[in-house]
Formats: sequence, C-alpha cells, structure tokens
Amino acid sequence: MAERPVTFSSADGLKLEGLLDEGGPRGWAVLLHPHPLYGGEMRSAVIEALQKAALREGFSTLRFNFRGVGSSEGSYGEGVREREDLRGAIDYLHSLGEKGPLIVAGYSFGSHVASAVAVEDERIDGLALISPPLFMDDFGLLGDYAKPKLVVAGDRDFVCPLEDLQGFFSRLSEPKVLRIIQGCDHFYAWGMHTLAGKAFGEFLKDFFVRDEGD
Repeated sequence: MAERPVTFSSADGLKLEGLLDEGGPRGWAVLLHPHPLYGGEMRSAVIEALQKAALREGFSTLRFNFRGVGSSEGSYGEGVREREDLRGAIDYLHSLGEKGPLIVAGYSFGSHVASAVAVEDERIDGLALISPPLFMDDFGLLGDYAKPKLVVAGDRDFVCPLEDLQGFFSRLSEPKVLRIIQGCDHFYAWGMHTLAGKAFGEFLKDFFVRDEGD
C-alpha cells in the first residue's frame, strides 16, 4: 500500500496535512520533521529514510507537517504548540484502529517535540531521537523514561556535539541504544540519511518485531 495524503486535526483544532501508509500490520511509526523555520518539512531526506525503514519492518507510517508548514494551518509554535500536533496525530491513528506498538521518531526539532510528548502520553511505546538538538534542550525530562529509546547522531554534528551526546545518553535509563555515524553532520549529507534509516529499522526489529511463533 502506498502513502496517501490525509488531513487530520491537531489536539487544539488546527487542520494538518500528512502522508499515511497503512500497509504495515506490526504497529505505527509517527515521523516528525526538523525545524519549521529552517526549511524542515515532512519530505526531508531523513524523514523519507525513516519512513522506508519502518515499512521494511512491517510498520504503518504517518508523517505530517507541523502547524504553519506547507498546507498545515496555524503558525510556528516554538516547539510547544507543536506538541498538540503530535497529540492530534496519535488521536488520529487511534481512530483508525489498534495495530500494535506506536513509536515516534523525531529528527532534530522533531525529537524535541517527540520527547516532550512521550513522557506524558502512555500511548507512545518507543522513542527515536535523530540528532537531538542538545543546544536547545538538555532533554533532562527523559532521564527516567523507561520505554525503548534510540539515539542517532553523526560525529560531526554541531547541533548535537559528540561529548554532549555521550553525556546525555549516559543519563538515560535502559532500555536504550546509541548509534553514532562516522563522518556525518547534522544534515546527513552525501547520502548518510540512509544510515539513520538503517539504525531506525534495526531498533524497530530488535524491540518491537516479534517472531511469528510468539
């Protein structure tokens, strides 16, 4: 089943545009794009790679534009009101029916939004942070978050410096996985977005894919 355009409401009533693929039976993956004020949108190369990886592991996917991006209503919400966008996306998926675990993966700004909602919303079963902007948020609220977590970043990422990344990861509770991509910057140039997708696919397989006999 291919992706199709959809429209749904944020938790505070704005109309948001997204792309939905319901072809995976194993669960849902919600994918959050980078910063709206710097060109971030749901068709970024990293988000595309995460979406393809989720499909390969049998997960249905929803990616969408935050408020004020593309055809989504509203305006930039400083990373706070965008939490209502993610809550609305989860409400929308639940209206389509249960499928299994729901994992949220955010890239850069998207990881900031994902983490803030994950610690409050029990419907989220796992979290993937791709290049979390540690200069913007210390992500300290995740210290006791006990659900599976993936952290991915390049060793040349100025937004997520390696030393800060390692300190942040050490403070996270288990279960957790860290993937550092050698020679990679914040923008996953030279095709390195595919490595972010590979790490996400492995995370889904290791934590959320059950053998047929289970």
